[in-house]
Amino acid sequence: MASDHYFTGVPGTELKLRTVSVRLSGQDYELTTSNGIFSPDRIDPGTQVLLANAPTPPQTGNLLDLGCGWGPISLTLALEAPDAHVWAVDVNERALDLLRMNTEKLGLTNITAAQPDQVPDDVRFQTIWSNPPIRVGKTELHAMLERWLPRLEPGSDAWLVVQRNLGSDSLHRWLQETMGDDFEFTKETISKGYRVLRALRAETN
Repeated sequence: MASDHYFTGVPGTELKLRTVSVRLSGQDYELTTSNGIFSPDRIDPGTQVLLANAPTPPQTGNLLDLGCGWGPISLTLALEAPDAHVWAVDVNERALDLLRMNTEKLGLTNITAAQPDQVPDDVRFQTIWSNPPIRVGKTELHAMLERWLPRLEPGSDAWLVVQRNLGSDSLHRWLQETMGDDFEFTKETISKGYRVLRALRAETN
């Protein structure tokens, strides 16, 4: 199906697995990807910028990779925070299956790959890392962020990477206007045409 996108729930194209060499958390790995997903040949530049600039993740609790794809962010979180639990969320079932393969390949036991509705409503997060799917359109993107950012624990933060020419500044303004009472949004890094945004949830009184 020529209309398949990485945000298609069940890609209609025939599965063609491939192996990629990547470096995660300072180590080299051979991981499995395929067609029908986002950036199957490498860790995409935006994710590279996020991984290079996000802080050390919280070492306990629930961590969220929103729009996980085949897993470079989720795997990094799991490697760097072995006592935390990583929720890897995506709508693309093929990407989730690949992440499960890669999780097993690395011997990790602290990742749950899930569709959005499979995450229990009472789960709250110590951090969210995301290279959000800008190309789904503003309506879908905004709905996604409005759904997940409020599930951060008070005093916790989210790290988002957005390509500057795909609307990082307008997204920043929208976040500030829409959620500014509960969050502080700051521009943390500009690198290789990408901007890293931090969303810090306010402490409760």
